[in-house]
Amino acid sequence: MKKIATIVSYKYLPAESGGQKYIATFLKYLGEQTDLVVFGTKNNSDKKGKYTLEKCFSNNPLSYIDIVGLIKTYRHLKRNKINTLIIEHPYIGWMGILLRELLDLKIIIHTHNIEYQRFKSIGKWWWPILKFYEKWILRQANHILCITEEDRDWIINSMNLDESIISICPYGIENSGVPNDKKEAKEKICKKHFIEPSKQLIFFNGLLSYKPNQDGIESIIQNILPQLDKTDFKYHLIIAGKGLSKELTDALSAFKNVTYVGFIERIEEYTKAADIFINPILSGGGVKTKLIEALAMNCYCISTQIGAIGVNKNICSNKLKITETNNWNHFIQLILNYSQNKTAIQNDFYKYYNWSNIIMRTINHL
Repeated sequence: MKKIATIVSYKYLPAESGGQKYIATFLKYLGEQTDLVVFGTKNNSDKKGKYTLEKCFSNNPLSYIDIVGLIKTYRHLKRNKINTLIIEHPYIGWMGILLRELLDLKIIIHTHNIEYQRFKSIGKWWWPILKFYEKWILRQANHILCITEEDRDWIINSMNLDESIISICPYGIENSGVPNDKKEAKEKICKKHFIEPSKQLIFFNGLLSYKPNQDGIESIIQNILPQLDKTDFKYHLIIAGKGLSKELTDALSAFKNVTYVGFIERIEEYTKAADIFINPILSGGGVKTKLIEALAMNCYCISTQIGAIGVNKNICSNKLKITETNNWNHFIQLILNYSQNKTAIQNDFYKYYNWSNIIMRTINHL
């Protein structure tokens, strides 16, 4: 089996956010097909996969410049004669470049989105500095893995790089087809939260301390629920995720058809139960993993344009509906149109997004 190492400079276990879940599942499936060692931070919980986890980096922002962790990584790579190193995110790309000079490695930068654009969209003043550094790191890579086609096109066009060194490794799913127990899942969740099963179950989830998701909750409170309650549409909205502020929690409690359930470890049970998944996101970068998970559970999904970035829309059948930014009247109308959409998502979606297929394509690229 091919020997591969990767550096993850922040906690990803247990996986609580979409980004952490992406890394955890990517490494799980990569470890099944390669001899993989992961150099991670000390605050990770125990791994779930057939790879070695070396907890050698500190638990704080200094992990990005952790010289002790770098030395431990260098010794392990040299001792085990590993010559392929994946860097998760470009932030610690400098470590990869240094290790390549010392050990003659092949460096792969695994970029989850164009980072400077994400921080620019949420108003961080230092995004130009990150832009300069990020572009410099990407130019040094032997190969680049992107999550979305949009990111790949941006890198090729704006940086004039050879497209042969840039490949797609999308956020994946573990199921290989439409779930056949959605009805049972809905009945279970409705019973648990005392919801009338005849109502359409609407779902939204995310890390709610993250500003784009906070803004999404505010849009739900200000622009969606008041309009929806003026109609005859029979619904109940479940919101899941950790970090919701008391102010927003109190605002949601004013609506009788809303339940906030907090952090849910087995979030897929709620996604499967949902009839409709909403994604009213107005900022942030990269693919919204929760949207792909909802599509995989055959939910009828409604998203803003920015919330649907990175999703392969050609294979979503009629299950993904997209609105223009701040066009809440259209958003509401799409919810009301739910009964007109009963088709299942096509098999090509599962072929493209299944993790086993993604990893085999990735290994072939590498």
